[in-house]
Amino acid sequence: MAVSKKTTETKKAPKAKAEKPAVEAKPQQPRGLRKRQEGLVVSNKMEKTVVVAVVRQVRHSTYGKFVRRTKKFYAHDESKQCGVGDRVRIVETRPLSKLKCWKVEAVLTKAE
Repeated sequence: MAVSKKTTETKKAPKAKAEKPAVEAKPQQPRGLRKRQEGLVVSNKMEKTVVVAVVRQVRHSTYGKFVRRTKKFYAHDESKQCGVGDRVRIVETRPLSKLKCWKVEAVLTKAE
């Protein structure tokens, strides 16, 4: 009880491939604005990495009191110039490791 259906296959003519233009050198566009944070170095025990604690004040949603929130960032310190207690500015960069996507931009004040 096999019913055979005749299918007519129409072959399509191959499309003519358009030649790709030569790759032109595009002028480099400036990168997007990068986030910057200021904080205190709380650890420099890793190789070329420092831990920076950034403190911000947030208003409590119910009570209205200002509460301090601390966030720690792992930042790349190529020249190993940061010490514990230094105030530094860090800037966002591409991921350098699992936890590290910030770079030390400048040491603002050195610890005594």
